[in-house]
Amino acid sequence: MLRELTKDDAVAVAHAYIRNREHLAPWDPARPDEFWTEQWHKDRLWVQVLANTNGSALHTVLEAPDGEIVGRLNLTDIVRGAFENGHVGYWIDARYTGRGLMSAALEALVAHARDELGLHRLQAATLPHNAASQAVLRRVGFEKIGYAPSYLKIAGEWQDHIVFQRILHG
Repeated sequence: MLRELTKDDAVAVAHAYIRNREHLAPWDPARPDEFWTEQWHKDRLWVQVLANTNGSALHTVLEAPDGEIVGRLNLTDIVRGAFENGHVGYWIDARYTGRGLMSAALEALVAHARDELGLHRLQAATLPHNAASQAVLRRVGFEKIGYAPSYLKIAGEWQDHIVFQRILHG
């Protein structure tokens, strides 16, 4: 189930990240040691909940039937006005990869961004060697629009990214 993040998710989110530390390491920014603690998430999760409230982002969690958080899907940097755009980022627990779950969750987020948020465009970026993430984006109708050198600092290094977009209203 895909649902909006709440302040009560801090411990479960921390456990999801801790459980997937090695799985996410090649794709995520370098994290401080404190990130891998429940307390770090308890202290900082409210910022994401506030961003949901003020409309600057939509932070969500993927929840397994037993309530365990098994991934994140976020729409950040929402810009209104002439742009009506948001940036998509996501990850799924290593135990759930390859099942089409992220594709289904991303399709739900796209529909929400279009129908409820009224956004015109979504953007996402992947490392050039992240074939699985690129496949998810393509399955959900994103198209490659460019190559961004030294785009994000991932795993401690500035790395190139492939940029994708999906136009929601045309």
